[in-house]
Amino acid sequence: MSNEDNPRKKLTKDVSALSTTKTRNKFLYIVIPITNNGHGHLPCCPLTWLAMKILFMMAMMLYTCQATTNLHPLILIPGAGGNQLEASLTSEYKPTSLLCNRWYPLNKDSEGWFRIWFDPSVLLAPFTKCFNQRMKLYYQTHLDDYYNAPGVLTRITNFGSTKSLLYLDPHLKKITAYMEPLVNALQELGYRDGENLFGAPYDFRYGLAAEGHPSHVGSKYLNDLKGLIESASNSNGGKPVILLSHSLGGLYVLQLLCRNAKSWSQKYIKHFIALSAPWGGTVDAMFTFASGNALGVPLVNPLLVREEQRSSESNIWLLPSPKVFSTKEPLVSTPNAAYTARDIPSFLKDIGFPEGVLPYTSRILPLVENFTVPQVPITCIIGCGVKTQETLFYEDGEFDKPPEIVYGDGDGTVNMVSLLALESNWDNKSHLPLKVTKLLGVSHTGILKDEIALEKIVEEISCINSENATGISLVSKA
Repeated sequence: MSNEDNPRKKLTKDVSALSTTKTRNKFLYIVIPITNNGHGHLPCCPLTWLAMKILFMMAMMLYTCQATTNLHPLILIPGAGGNQLEASLTSEYKPTSLLCNRWYPLNKDSEGWFRIWFDPSVLLAPFTKCFNQRMKLYYQTHLDDYYNAPGVLTRITNFGSTKSLLYLDPHLKKITAYMEPLVNALQELGYRDGENLFGAPYDFRYGLAAEGHPSHVGSKYLNDLKGLIESASNSNGGKPVILLSHSLGGLYVLQLLCRNAKSWSQKYIKHFIALSAPWGGTVDAMFTFASGNALGVPLVNPLLVREEQRSSESNIWLLPSPKVFSTKEPLVSTPNAAYTARDIPSFLKDIGFPEGVLPYTSRILPLVENFTVPQVPITCIIGCGVKTQETLFYEDGEFDKPPEIVYGDGDGTVNMVSLLALESNWDNKSHLPLKVTKLLGVSHTGILKDEIALEKIVEEISCINSENATGISLVSKA
């Protein structure tokens, strides 16, 4: 009988590989110790019943985790465009056309507020222009910060709740569902909105800036998120909180954790789960700045929304970081120029957006170059094997026309080098666990809906909630 056919030797082989606890490849692995007689066999003397029971329980927990009813509070932080946004128009608002007057849209509440994101009328060209005008941000050089268009007020709704994260348009639930499948899965685990499950929506057009620069909207959001974390913990018996972010939300969480004391994180943060986080930006952001991005919506002319997309502070934040992307390989090329991640200022000038250079070089570049890893346990769940823009070639140098695209690996939006940037910068000396799970064929937004992806997310949350009951931290590279 061969070793492969001998169940006793096969078991010895399997458990011998789990012979110690060690750190490798910047990941912490918890493995099972087992006595070996030196000849590749299990010891002849039988294990005691208690020892066998403990060994069996530990082995099973390496593969499955059962959540307890004593759940840690969980906060969902959405990505860009991942929650509803409302607007109101004041007398200062100056419409650019008759259709864009203060009376549009007709469906407003008693105080004049209406949902600006998402509104299906944006699919029609005349109203796309209204959307572009009303969503646009303006960088005020003398104030060194971003502001709404004159006469446009905006607000988020239901902060602290998951309500505005479920659907972008509650009247079109099937086609605008965002975190609804994930929230349903969490409810099956025992989470309840407003009790131990919370949402942290924000104005996703805004971002953050490097130290020494104001960012009134983004900074307020970080303060609100910090307050929500503390409140969620206090209302759940002092249990630390699990943070679950998607896309851009991961960058906000990263900044929150890095801008607060380690003692605060140790008290209030149980674990950080980042889904599809663009740690180092994306080539897709360069495509958006150059040619506009219809985001897959067939009726929208990308050039009609390009101006608004260029004005977005968070979009500038998502341009490829020279600390993550190669500074030797061009990301965008024309017959006369090539632009790497180090050439973003020249790129912004050449596409006709020179006003973006100052905020990028003074506010964003120092922020992304100061890539700091937070001192908390982290799990990254990412899609892979989906063709993702890697190089853009504008054959005639016309940025108004779609480029030829060379694709590489990623989740369809974020490049693999960016998805793995946290792993690449992880410090072994921190002794904190980092887990990275790759899901083949799962896209950037599909990770919130794909059945296997949802199972992985729920499994991870179950494992985190099981840690207190077992006293064992289970982390690995999947």
